[in-house]
Amino acid sequence: MTHAALTRLQDGLAALKAEHLERRRRLLDGAQGAHVTIDGQRVVSFCSNDYLGLAADPVLVAAAHAALDQCGVGAGAAHLITGHHRFHHEFEAAFARFIGKPAALLFSTGYMANLAVLTTLAGKKGEIFADKLNHASLIDAAQLSGVAFTRYRHNDLAQLEGQLAASTAPDKMIVSDLVFSMDGDIAPVDALLDLAERYDAWLYLDDAHGFGVLNDGRGGLTERARASDRVIYLATLGKAAGVAGAAVAAHESVIDWLIQKARPYIYTTASPPLLAACLQESLRQIETGDARHERLRRHIAQLRSGLADLKLGTLMPSETPIQPLVIGANADAVRLSQALLERGLLVPAIRTPTVPAGTARLRITLSAAHSADDVAQLVEALHALA
Repeated sequence: MTHAALTRLQDGLAALKAEHLERRRRLLDGAQGAHVTIDGQRVVSFCSNDYLGLAADPVLVAAAHAALDQCGVGAGAAHLITGHHRFHHEFEAAFARFIGKPAALLFSTGYMANLAVLTTLAGKKGEIFADKLNHASLIDAAQLSGVAFTRYRHNDLAQLEGQLAASTAPDKMIVSDLVFSMDGDIAPVDALLDLAERYDAWLYLDDAHGFGVLNDGRGGLTERARASDRVIYLATLGKAAGVAGAAVAAHESVIDWLIQKARPYIYTTASPPLLAACLQESLRQIETGDARHERLRRHIAQLRSGLADLKLGTLMPSETPIQPLVIGANADAVRLSQALLERGLLVPAIRTPTVPAGTARLRITLSAAHSADDVAQLVEALHALA
């Protein structure tokens, strides 16, 4: 007997494949890095968010081994039961100091952190105002918050101000990525803060791709935003920090309220304490990582200079490790990605619905772990394919 629902799924999968939208998992063998073995092939990877090359750094690996002897593998309970380990607590304090905020809270993932903040702080009759290019976790969290959800055109402050002025919600929250993950551009933090102050709103900034990279690692907050009580800051810790999880930094009362009311924090087992111990070492590496930051800046400049006259696509303006090369059609982006893979270069094709139709792209991401020769090899390959 035919299972109609299963048939619909199979038809949907076939349609995705025909439209060059099918996704599949690649199998990594070994540690993350600039050179990896994927699906049995040794390649130079330009698709990791390990921007500082810390994911397999021997210093962090040693920190994990040392912590393992002290705390074991699992947390064993939620933070509010017996799962809140000294390592968690020490990392939160260190992170808050590093960012320049009064207090911080550690979460298992960035998705959970965004869900916690938006569902807890927007207020029952609030309204969330979100940039249209925000990451999926911010969009999902806003929709799940149950409050009014208004989106404004990417970095369009005039439209945002009109929406804020028209709102009658008692609690307002402006929500934006700080570095946009598919375009690589940076939100206008102080201009957003101007609007937050004018219309008495929270400003929530997700710095998933700026923390550890911008401002010598301290992230994309301006000094004015660091000092503002209405700014809530999030950094994910599985990208430049090289480990896992996310941390929210804000006024002490914001953090205390999240501890009391945020269901994604309260009702989940704490992350393994050994990860928090690794994160403390990661913070130290970021703070003292001038050589890493300078090497990454050189790679960005080298790539942009090398692709300045490329006729194959449009390199979007970005001063971050995210360097999107817009190709256009899904099929063309997929073919180009495959052609690079055949030359030993792993660069992902990003398609709809992640990016708008007609703007499929290669999302090139650079790391301090790359060498100048790695970058040169990619530049030469793209010119040859053009």
